[in-house]
Amino acid sequence: MTTENKNIRNHQDGYEIDTLTNDRLIKGHDYDGIRELDNDLPSWWKWLFYLSIVFAIIYSVRLFVFKSPDLIQADEYNNEMADFKKNKSKINANQAASFEVKLLTGDASLTKGQDTWTKICAACHLADGGGLVGPNMTDNYWINGNTVQDLYNVVTNGVIQKGMLSYKDQLSNEKRLQVVSYILVKLHGTTPANPKAPQGKKYE
Repeated sequence: MTTENKNIRNHQDGYEIDTLTNDRLIKGHDYDGIRELDNDLPSWWKWLFYLSIVFAIIYSVRLFVFKSPDLIQADEYNNEMADFKKNKSKINANQAASFEVKLLTGDASLTKGQDTWTKICAACHLADGGGLVGPNMTDNYWINGNTVQDLYNVVTNGVIQKGMLSYKDQLSNEKRLQVVSYILVKLHGTTPANPKAPQGKKYE
């Protein structure tokens, strides 16, 4: 705001008044006739500022004096991860309880089972099921039983003493059942190129 000196008068409280506009001006701030206003801050802004100071004090006391666990990032992360694992375990348990293990014969399920077999199982059992590190899956000899439930349990829990890993955390219930069904429907009874010697008990 541009003003002339004759329009400015001093106020007893230490600021100046523009007699034309009644604006309060900061004393000594005159640059090429431009004066800076000396307005009060809005009351809501002041209260917001005061509240932020109070919040900062309370937060600092809780964080540095009482070390509240909900304010420490590492503790908060660990708590969140613990809750996640707990909820995941409950979900998996509920899914397992409601999941029915039965032989799948549909083309779509068997194709998905073959895909899992090729990507994971073939490394130890060969693509044709003849056996390599793992046993032959095409003959009538089975180490841990020959029912769909038996094979599903093996894929789910593994057989550590035989080198068979557990896949319950890598494959869903459905994927495990699909690959087991593929073994029993498509691989069992076929003639692999170089079948491994029989292992386990013979089932007719």
